[in-house]
Amino acid sequence: MLFRLFVLLVLTLHSLRAAGQSTRKAINWFPCKENGSLPLTCGTLTVPLDYTDTTSNATLELQLVKVNAAKQPKRGSILFNPGGPGQGGRDFVAGTNAPALLVATGSVYDLIGFDTRGTSTTLPFSCYNSPVTRAVANVGFSRYLNASDTAIGELWAAAQALGESCYENARDVGELIGTGYVARDIMQIVDALDEDGLLRYWGLSYGTVLGATVAAMFPDRMDKLVLDGCLNPRDYYAGNDLEEATDSDSVLDGFFAGCIAHPEACVLAQDAATAEELKAKFYRLLFKLKYEPIVAGSGESALIFNYVTVKSAVQYAMYGPTSWPLLATGLHGLMTGNETAILALAPLLNIQQETIFPNEGPEAIYGIRASDASLRSTNLTSLFPLLEQFYAKSQLMGDIVSAPALAYAQWPFKAKGAYTGNFQAKTKNPLLFVGNDFDIVTPLVSARNASAGFEGSVVLQHGGYGVRPQGFSVALHTSSAQPSLCTVKAIRAYFVNGTLPAPGTRCEPSYELFSNVTLEQALADIASQLE
Repeated sequence: MLFRLFVLLVLTLHSLRAAGQSTRKAINWFPCKENGSLPLTCGTLTVPLDYTDTTSNATLELQLVKVNAAKQPKRGSILFNPGGPGQGGRDFVAGTNAPALLVATGSVYDLIGFDTRGTSTTLPFSCYNSPVTRAVANVGFSRYLNASDTAIGELWAAAQALGESCYENARDVGELIGTGYVARDIMQIVDALDEDGLLRYWGLSYGTVLGATVAAMFPDRMDKLVLDGCLNPRDYYAGNDLEEATDSDSVLDGFFAGCIAHPEACVLAQDAATAEELKAKFYRLLFKLKYEPIVAGSGESALIFNYVTVKSAVQYAMYGPTSWPLLATGLHGLMTGNETAILALAPLLNIQQETIFPNEGPEAIYGIRASDASLRSTNLTSLFPLLEQFYAKSQLMGDIVSAPALAYAQWPFKAKGAYTGNFQAKTKNPLLFVGNDFDIVTPLVSARNASAGFEGSVVLQHGGYGVRPQGFSVALHTSSAQPSLCTVKAIRAYFVNGTLPAPGTRCEPSYELFSNVTLEQALADIASQLE
């Protein structure tokens, strides 16, 4: 009899593991002082390393951080993912974003950030043994496909070399960091929190793919999910997200139009009478810089401004209107030969994000996204039709957002436990999608297409230019790039009361372009109006 009971217990545990679950474990919470101005609680949670290997007992320790609710009674916890993929969830919650996030969620929830697999110190995905070998590997080629007539071939070779280096140095983790496994990790956290067993979540950019994935995999366990700045999840997994560049050129058009409309705040308005004229001059300048780069500065501080560096600066600035005055000054300098003005572009180059927690997975964006993507090819020419579609989609971003496809095609890993459904689900509670009118990489159409698969979900249209925060303080792209009191109120009402905005609701930004109001000032002002 005892032997039969033992066998039954073993079979039951085996069946739970096969279903991608494990016996519930508790989070080990402890005080931490990584942010001296903010009381934080750090935590660890042990989860299965490989959810699909039912014979393995190997585990992984997730790293978490928590900001406690500011008001009582507490309603539970909200998990966050800032995107990337590869951005640190702990940094996002523990940094300067926390006060704004508390206000936007009603201050009645604990805020929890966690580092997904492949990032920070959680199974970090690193393809090189040292910063030196990483730097050497990135020398000698451009990351933009139209930078020269040889750029495509160079990038194809570089992508092959990257894949080989990743296989050599990260083969033990390459199949274990995909979004499907992260979705399972999220539900492990929900179980360990021991609240009501339901997920509350706010995901931005790639975080919307993660949110859509977990909602499709576990529809009966969804409470409130805000998916803000959306990628099309189907295109993401296919590895050919043409939708991504839908509004890219419109964002740049808005920059030129805003400049002409506010000449007192935009020195670039001196260089043309209309937005169309400014746009034409910009593209002529960009083409000229391929062959005649400009050097500004002197000695060790001298910088070369060519097609790649200037396009990099423009790309970064399009992630948030608060960078536009700086960009305008730099472009004006390039058009007029004013060296001092040219150097205004320097802060927009080689942006280094300061982190609270160490980042030991610098190749995580490839490790996660390329492993998730189904696109594979051993022949560069087979990708030419796809690349041409990207070029046709956006003059500004076509040769930027298409470049990762060269890495996907040759990637040596395929994520285990991937979601293979169609993103059609009826969740326990309806989801809230947020999309901006003008977003350089997460267009409104993607929010609508993602929402269409989730019964009862609603798209909140944010009427601004979105691409600034990794949450709120770091460049990304979401509704908080050009903040709106209306949008924040709608998100807060959803989290606090479960109230969805009426279908077709559109919120206007609270601040005009070239208003010289910083993002931090705008968010602080909105927070004061909500308190």
